[in-house]
Amino acid sequence: MEGLLRQPEWRIIDQSTAGTHFQALQSFGVDDTLCASVGSGQAPATARTWVHHNTIVLGIQDTKLPFLKEGRQFLREQGYQSIVRNSGGLAVVLDEGVLNISLILPEKEKGIDINRGYDTMWQLVQNMFSDYNHTIEAREIAGSYCPGSYDLSIGGKKFAGISQRRLKKGVAVQIYLCVNGSGSERAQVIQKFYEIAKDGQPTKFTYPEIVPEVMASLSELLETPFTISDVMLRLLNQLKNNSDHLYAGQLNEFELEVLPSYYKRIVERNEKLNEI
Repeated sequence: MEGLLRQPEWRIIDQSTAGTHFQALQSFGVDDTLCASVGSGQAPATARTWVHHNTIVLGIQDTKLPFLKEGRQFLREQGYQSIVRNSGGLAVVLDEGVLNISLILPEKEKGIDINRGYDTMWQLVQNMFSDYNHTIEAREIAGSYCPGSYDLSIGGKKFAGISQRRLKKGVAVQIYLCVNGSGSERAQVIQKFYEIAKDGQPTKFTYPEIVPEVMASLSELLETPFTISDVMLRLLNQLKNNSDHLYAGQLNEFELEVLPSYYKRIVERNEKLNEI
């Protein structure tokens, strides 16, 4: 599992402090851009960190909810904007206490098995918090929002979820880490969203029955008042340990050139969502 974490060099693009000046739609356009550049050899393996304020990121399946418009109206009333992402999964909460990490890796000749990508992120998070005597498990946590076989949990309570995006021989392994705040309060928002957007109607897709108590933040689980900066430092130390060269960078010329087209695609997808 450590194999993919180990790279000749890691470029870190830290957008965790951009806050309200950086929208979630832009984030998914940036990750697609990085997949294209890293996959084509225009850039080295890249880790990108990002934080967005009060945003609910919906999955493709969420757009098929029978009362989606009413569900999104509820989210607006709670102070959240909602967008639809271009990678798998279901609705998740992003706010100032949630750190997102994307690892963008090049697919070699044989490619990267999907579980290997997930395992790499799981290993990274385990390493980041190895000084705590707590086992971080990767298994589906029933009752959580956006449940999956690589939910990360401690003591049966989920604090993170992982997704993947593959594009042009690049792989983006993305995780949201609930660093601080109340995991159960975040889950209550998603619980109510599904109640309103489904309204008891039968659906072809089975949406999760949210149990807020199965979700928590790292600060709650490890009884430590973590800040985003604390977790960033742990991430940087791990990337440094797994490369010969770690450096902070920004988008290069190739990436700046192709970004508008990838951003346009996700904007157009969301414009269709707004027409529903």
